[in-house]
Amino acid sequence: MKVVVTGGAGFIGANLCRELMARPGIDEVVALDDLSTGRVDNLEGSGADLVEGSILDQGLVSDVLADADAVVHLAARPSIPRSLAAPVASHAANATGTLLLLEACRRRSVHVVAASSSSVYGGVPDLPKHEDLPTRPLSPYGASKLAAEAYVLAYGASFGLPVLALRFFNVYGPLQPADHAYAAVVPAFIDGALRGEPLTVHGDGSQTRDFTYVGTVVAVLADSVLRGVTSARPVNLAFGTRVSILELTGRLSAVLGRPVEVVHVPPRPGDVHDSQAADGRLRRLFPGIEAVPLETGLERTVAWFRDRPVHLQDPTAR
Repeated sequence: MKVVVTGGAGFIGANLCRELMARPGIDEVVALDDLSTGRVDNLEGSGADLVEGSILDQGLVSDVLADADAVVHLAARPSIPRSLAAPVASHAANATGTLLLLEACRRRSVHVVAASSSSVYGGVPDLPKHEDLPTRPLSPYGASKLAAEAYVLAYGASFGLPVLALRFFNVYGPLQPADHAYAAVVPAFIDGALRGEPLTVHGDGSQTRDFTYVGTVVAVLADSVLRGVTSARPVNLAFGTRVSILELTGRLSAVLGRPVEVVHVPPRPGDVHDSQAADGRLRRLFPGIEAVPLETGLERTVAWFRDRPVHLQDPTAR
């Protein structure tokens, strides 16, 4: 079985490539990545083949998909703040890139497992977020991911393409970068804490998130590929936990065995206040999945940050 992972040199993608190569029945894994946010060294020792290029390159995508059985589509221009700075670039990578990939997959009947985002819920206040709620994105990023998800599901309905659209929540874990202005909260906090710097909290810290360890995420993705899991409706990929940002700093302090300093700055535009997944649909499709607890995930992530290569410890390195 041949599996293509778009965005395969990124944080989730590289973890997934390792997971796939460890699974019986998968013979070849190809990571397609333009290296705009991914790193070549993320794939060292994974056994996956890296093809450098963009999902907007139709000829390249067509070549990479030759003889592929499945594609896990993770390539995206991430980050809400980044999308506020450059909305058109976010749309091109996230929405147009997904459409072009689907066209290539349609010609070959390739199973598509695609990453959507909890940001599609946006301003909907209901908790937990279940997949039948309305969608009200608050940022260009959320809007672009909703467009991508809609295209995935529409290709399933219109062309019979086998598809699965998974709404990722706050994924964290080893390989997640902290060395740029748009870093996610967990790597930013861990990196800052290990450097002895105060942790920057936007707003009062009462906002909540549903954190999901990357090992759990890639286990679901690998299982979906091997079993050919499909769904005509989107599926949350998170487990209904709800942790405030201030509580996260406390959990991190417990893992480190010392207090961490916190400084508060104004809230960021486009951020939702609360996020928590309803996981019923996920558990029906993946009844055997067990989520890694937050404490365990933080311990593993802190260990990776402590042991990461020297060239990844310089915040100016790319």
